[in-house]
Amino acid sequence: MDKLAAGTTWLAIAIFVISVIATKISRWKSNAHLSRRPLPPVVNVLALLPSLFNKGFWVTINDLYTRFGTVFTVNLFGPKITMLVGPEVSAHFFQGLESEISFGNFAEVTIPLFGQEVLYAVDTATRNEQVNFVIDVLLPSKMRSLVDPISQEVEAYFAKWGQDGIVDLKHELEQVLMFISCRCLLGYEIQEMMMEEIYSLFHELGKGLNFFSYLFPHMPTPTNQRRDKAHIRLKEIFTKIIRSRRSSNRVEEDVLQRLMDSKYKDGRSTTEAEISGIIMALVFAGKHSSTAASTWTGAFMLSNTKFLIAAMEEQKHIISKYENQIDYNALLEMDTLHRCIKEAMRMHTPSQMLIRKAHKNFKVQAKEGKEYDIPKGHNIVIPTALNNKLAHVYSNPHVYDPDRFGPGREEDKVGGKFSLTTFGGGRHICPAMAYAYFQIKLVWSHLLRNFELRLISPFPEADFSKLGQEPKGKVMISYKRH
Repeated sequence: MDKLAAGTTWLAIAIFVISVIATKISRWKSNAHLSRRPLPPVVNVLALLPSLFNKGFWVTINDLYTRFGTVFTVNLFGPKITMLVGPEVSAHFFQGLESEISFGNFAEVTIPLFGQEVLYAVDTATRNEQVNFVIDVLLPSKMRSLVDPISQEVEAYFAKWGQDGIVDLKHELEQVLMFISCRCLLGYEIQEMMMEEIYSLFHELGKGLNFFSYLFPHMPTPTNQRRDKAHIRLKEIFTKIIRSRRSSNRVEEDVLQRLMDSKYKDGRSTTEAEISGIIMALVFAGKHSSTAASTWTGAFMLSNTKFLIAAMEEQKHIISKYENQIDYNALLEMDTLHRCIKEAMRMHTPSQMLIRKAHKNFKVQAKEGKEYDIPKGHNIVIPTALNNKLAHVYSNPHVYDPDRFGPGREEDKVGGKFSLTTFGGGRHICPAMAYAYFQIKLVWSHLLRNFELRLISPFPEADFSKLGQEPKGKVMISYKRH
């Protein structure tokens, strides 16, 4: 028995040793590809501090791109940020599975904005269904019915202008876009009873989207506290409207109603908190990003006579063709205006950078030809503001030139699938992209047809303290009715 026991012990030890060796070999094999391909070049953040302080963030990133190429890593005292510059290295970022590359905790800033029940506060399957709700309510077939309501809001708002005057374009566009959101997304209850309060609350909510709140979304700073109070009050308002409609069986023609009628795949209806959170996200995006985009569009057009005249001539042609009636088909034919808006957003993108977390190793081939392995755990960044101005994609990239998107050039398509990612791309492309163009075109179509406009303040600088490149300060214009 002693020999048997001893033999059993040695057999167990042998099995353990063999298992350890086999595990090591297995791990070596699974990581063998890492030994064949290098990691991206790395720079320590300490070495960048002088440049960051003296030149600023984007000049520093551009310098690193010039030095290292399209793929490089910044070491932040442990955490690694790998930059992927250009369409050639962006495919996995936009097309990778959620299990391979996701927002991680980078979308945490949206949770206090929109609530614990929606989007990046919930599991992937639920979030995907909620995004599908948004896509469904903003389908082109649904937007056709919004042309008249939006046109009515635009006409009513600018009817308040006199025969001539001077206004802050940014403020005016923010106001009219809020009226549009209330009419088409929230319904008449908001418009008739509490428009001023809603505008103020969304203004406070918007202040909560800054770089500090992005890094510390739950820190009780005064800005975050006002953001949280605004969120709570908005939720109370929307919940009251939802309950009122459901208790009275009243049905309205607006996006709020469509979200109330939405159902998940398992048959359950959307809850009050989910509807409130999704509608907050929609209004926020519609007002916040569209205000910046429409203001930049105006600033650029009013500073470039060639494109201003081209856009005005297009409006004359369309109005003549459609006998003074702007409908959905007329909007689709506004190619010149569309390109003017698109180019303004290329120049000043609503999102300066896009961020993901790598959950698995993946390979990337740099534009320069080298292949690199990106290890799991790295934070992956697409610097959209830099990508939109790459000289090998866009000719004279720092010049406002809407014709670059026109027939015969189409630089964003020639440059590759992910050359222009103003609205994201791949699995995470913004579902409200068409709606954004839709409402901005309606606003500027009205302004171009009815007013002579002139930019009288200096061309605005970008406010880089915000996550999106908003115009800094007031954008003063003079107007005169035709």
